[in-house]
Amino acid sequence: MKVTIRNAVREDMPEVLQLIKELAFFEKEPDAVEVTVAELEDAGFGATPRFQCFVAESSKGLVGMALVYFRYSTWKGRTLHLEDLIVTESMRGKGIGSLLYKRVLEHAQELNVKRVNWEVLDWNEGAIQFYKRSGATIMDDWRPVAMTKEALNKFLEE
Repeated sequence: MKVTIRNAVREDMPEVLQLIKELAFFEKEPDAVEVTVAELEDAGFGATPRFQCFVAESSKGLVGMALVYFRYSTWKGRTLHLEDLIVTESMRGKGIGSLLYKRVLEHAQELNVKRVNWEVLDWNEGAIQFYKRSGATIMDDWRPVAMTKEALNKFLEE
């Protein structure tokens, strides 16, 4: 089956949202996705795009996606953050994830960024080994930190 990696378009966002939901299920957070198609359309294709999305397309429709955006490092300058890379379960093991990953890294090189960052769950051993084989460094001494809207509101009310 032929798979094409291309830039996402606004019309892809309903399928992209389904892939995001599939990733949330895979990561054991099935109810965590709050973003809507309209929000994705506005954030990716509005007056000030906030992200770039690459999709893997086959005769079955979209079978994978990778979403990236710029960050700024006080040490390195402009960097690229890979937020999510997902291949639908029925298409895993066919090299599609590698194609999307390569496209993200090519994009980073085209933009001449100093670094590409992303997170990987500590139990996702397949992904960890894949990233290590590609030359990426798994930084065990750094911990991702997040604050929910509810926690933010609670903190600021105190």
